[in-house]
Amino acid sequence: MRFAGVHHVAVICSDYDRSKQFYTEVLGLRVIDENFRADRRSWKLDLAVPGGGRIELFSFPEPPARPSAPEATGLRHLAFAVDDLGAAVAGLEAAGVAVEAVRIDPHTGARFTFFADPDGLPLELYETSPGGAE
Repeated sequence: MRFAGVHHVAVICSDYDRSKQFYTEVLGLRVIDENFRADRRSWKLDLAVPGGGRIELFSFPEPPARPSAPEATGLRHLAFAVDDLGAAVAGLEAAGVAVEAVRIDPHTGARFTFFADPDGLPLELYETSPGGAE
């Protein structure tokens, strides 16, 4: 089997309007499509991730909480590649988003940091550059 790439990451949120605002206005992701599925009482929002791929944002009635700390088995976090980590952090902080201290990946030398979406899903910013860490 040969993968062509990652098509999407699905995220279930507890408050659709709050998460939609966060992913579109704070993170700046472009809406591809938005649908209400009456049979599931659920919204589905397709968001374009620059460079390819999508985030599918779902709402479901009363979804159970998923622990993210301490770290549990399963998907650990979603990482976004950025060219300028300092500018990305400044933009998040200006929008009132708490961002962890910037760290250095000891294996690649790349800078990275973490923040959370409105439901506490861990998100990462990973600084890349042409010819640099990927």
